[in-house]
Amino acid sequence: MNILVINGPNLNLLGTRQPEIYGNDTLEELMMWLQTSPISTDHSFKFFQSNHEGELIDILQDERHWANGIIINPGAFTHYSYAIRDAIAAIQVPTVEVHLSDILNREEFRRISVIAPVCIKQISGLGKDGYIEGLKLLNELFV
Repeated sequence: MNILVINGPNLNLLGTRQPEIYGNDTLEELMMWLQTSPISTDHSFKFFQSNHEGELIDILQDERHWANGIIINPGAFTHYSYAIRDAIAAIQVPTVEVHLSDILNREEFRRISVIAPVCIKQISGLGKDGYIEGLKLLNELFV
């Protein structure tokens, strides 16, 4: 299965950005860990990170024919990017929204996701294990 993993704004700062909330792993370490996890056997991955909304939309559109499933951590775009929401809805590729922190137990503005309704599920608060849980969900769709 081909899996596109997209990470949004500020996730390039993982490992140094508020490690008490987001953990100590860098984004590169986290993506390598996901790719080499036993559950990832027989999957092909493409990883993408950007701080720019339009670039995230472009990668969703550009990879829609390659990807069987998408794991997306939209970062702050979670709370207001109707453009990313519309792109996910338009491409019709099963998508899981993942957040390292528990957005439901943080600041009030973080509790609302405009992305979640067009995803098969939102996973929040499991740290890097959320990416594995997202992959498990995608695996279940294709079994």
